[in-house]
Amino acid sequence: MAETKVETISRLAQWKIDNFGPWSFKKSEPFKIGIWNWYLSVEKNRYMYVRLFPEPSRLSKEQSPLARFVLRVSVAGANRRFYISPVHERLLRSCDDFMWPVDCAFHGRFVIDNGEPSPVWSSNGSMQSVASQSTLRCLSRMLDEAIHSDVTINTSDGNLRAHKAILSASSPVFHSMFRHNLKEKESSIIHIEDMTLESCMALLSYLYGTIKHEDFWQHRLALLGAANKYGISDLKDACEESLLEDINSSNVLERLQDAWLYQLDKLKKGCLTYLFDFGKIYDVREEIDNFFRQANRELMLEMFQEVLTVWKLT
Repeated sequence: MAETKVETISRLAQWKIDNFGPWSFKKSEPFKIGIWNWYLSVEKNRYMYVRLFPEPSRLSKEQSPLARFVLRVSVAGANRRFYISPVHERLLRSCDDFMWPVDCAFHGRFVIDNGEPSPVWSSNGSMQSVASQSTLRCLSRMLDEAIHSDVTINTSDGNLRAHKAILSASSPVFHSMFRHNLKEKESSIIHIEDMTLESCMALLSYLYGTIKHEDFWQHRLALLGAANKYGISDLKDACEESLLEDINSSNVLERLQDAWLYQLDKLKKGCLTYLFDFGKIYDVREEIDNFFRQANRELMLEMFQEVLTVWKLT
């Protein structure tokens, strides 16, 4: 049934309930976030409760999800009211769940979604082999101590030392620079003046396999630009997935513009779904006029077509 289906975008989920009586219980179909299947349920007797819980399975028992959610209930319509839960963050084992008693009664039509998208990880994580860890330590030393480095990278506010072999193996653009008789091959100097020293160091850390999550998160927009410029497809994909994970009302228009600029179809679709299918266009009323004045005409056409699609389905 359509009323039990939960729509998802990466780490975001939304459940639209069209008909809910004063003494009712509804349970959603399973939906996937991370590597687990989940359910939402809503119950109203004396009080109203919203529950979020993983589907019992061998996977959820062996790799219990460590998750963080903020649930939000909103009344449908132009003058929507929002009721936001406290932050829930803990390890969910086989029969555990998030239980949120909503301090308000809802009838008829309303929406439940997770208002603060966050990663959902396994509690165990993945262990690298001893050989892989040793190799990464060696690469980290090569970068940090400039061991046998043979190329200088000039950024907007400083320079770094690196290795032609690592750069060439990671990027077809760098490979072409050092393979043909270009000035970079002759001088062993690369000018990347559209990146700061810190963001370029994050780029090198990614190429050497030693980047930290917080550095990737901080510099992901700069890394996206570099990945697009130097043809590093796996980094471009990683940036797109990361930007898709935390779409919210304060950044969705900027993300949509980035998706158009760098031809990120998955991110663009996620932004349009968030705005129109999830109904968050109401949350960006003040920003949308300025966006339309600056947006590409083809992008505006796609947004208009998305509006028409949503109208046809409602």
